[in-house]
Amino acid sequence: MTRTYRWLIGLGALAGVAAVAVYALNRLDESPIETSESVQVTPALVAKGEYLSRAGNCMACHTVPGGKAFAGGRAIETPFGIIYSTNLTPDAKDGIGGWNSSEFWRAMHNGRAKDGRLLYPAFPYTSYTQVTRADSDAIWAYLRSVPSVAQPNRDNALGFPFNTQMALAGWRALFFRPGTFEANAQQTAEWNRGAYLVQGLGHCAACHTPRNVLGAAREGDAFRGGLIPVQNWYAPALNSPQEAGVAHWPQEQVEQLLKVGTSQQGSVSGPMAEVVFRSTQYLDDQDVRSMATYLRALPQHQIAPEKAPSPAASTMELGAKVYRQNCAECHGGRGQGESGAFPALAGNRAVTMHSPTNVVRMVLEGGYLPATQGNPRPQGMPPFLHVLSDKEIAAVVTYIRNAWDNVASTLDASDVYRTRERRGS
Repeated sequence: MTRTYRWLIGLGALAGVAAVAVYALNRLDESPIETSESVQVTPALVAKGEYLSRAGNCMACHTVPGGKAFAGGRAIETPFGIIYSTNLTPDAKDGIGGWNSSEFWRAMHNGRAKDGRLLYPAFPYTSYTQVTRADSDAIWAYLRSVPSVAQPNRDNALGFPFNTQMALAGWRALFFRPGTFEANAQQTAEWNRGAYLVQGLGHCAACHTPRNVLGAAREGDAFRGGLIPVQNWYAPALNSPQEAGVAHWPQEQVEQLLKVGTSQQGSVSGPMAEVVFRSTQYLDDQDVRSMATYLRALPQHQIAPEKAPSPAASTMELGAKVYRQNCAECHGGRGQGESGAFPALAGNRAVTMHSPTNVVRMVLEGGYLPATQGNPRPQGMPPFLHVLSDKEIAAVVTYIRNAWDNVASTLDASDVYRTRERRGS
């Protein structure tokens, strides 16, 4: 037997052992599915489920803009291809009309479909696994009450091997274990409720945590901020005073941000504006207070300041000119903004974060606060992608990141060009 042949046999044996290990690890989350339905659907349970579905922002992914609610088909772009959200209406053929509450619970808790097929973590079961069975049952009851839509589910557009169950099983073996939320006896009931909402239904860490090359949240780095794949928005760290940490904010200001979308301390934009618009503005005051309590109590992570070279005088001169012509009318000659209308840029953490991505996106595409009950006609910022060149945008962003005692890294035209290309601007 040649050495090469022995090597191939050994490699095959290793692959077999790995496959068996992956299979075994993915069987650990299995439990018998009850065939008989024990949940009694009542108007109160349906109302609770509607509330919880808003807390989980389910409609955002499972509804095409302008389409029928919960009918699925929305494209979720990932680094590995496109995943299309599924039909959650009670249609017996295309939706979940044939699912019982146990099968729905298995999807939420274990990330498996009715037939046992593994689900892609674009459906954030890695967070939803902490949702209680009672809350899962309530969401199931609500979804059975929405209008049924006969809309077939679309096939995902994923390349090999990401379109295989074996690859997904391997990913789960490495990065997922079903879990439950465990209350911290050292904390208050309010803190624990906030932790349950933020970690579970709210799945905040799905965006605000950096991911590895396989798309899994980096262990130990929860809430430390990260670039949202493909969307190319930076979700800032929720536990850093240099980014979006709110430990030093008054409690009522955090609550107002979640409920209204803006406060004296800051405002939301980009993907977070959609979260407030579709989800957190509808939460009751107690749940908003609980989330704010939990977020304010997150252990703080200090981000070391960047050692960036000072911007070139010519860049600052061009940036100042662009700012005077296009920005100063709203944001003030010294970046002071206008209270209640236009945010200050001087001393603004959203401007000076180590990642300039969001600022560039705002200049390119404009920025709009969510329309909420507390702020029904929010001010907006117009887009400048057809008005300013890449060089001018780089200069004005560099300028606002380094004027008025702000200190941050600089940009050049290539940085702006890459941002345009990623989003097709």
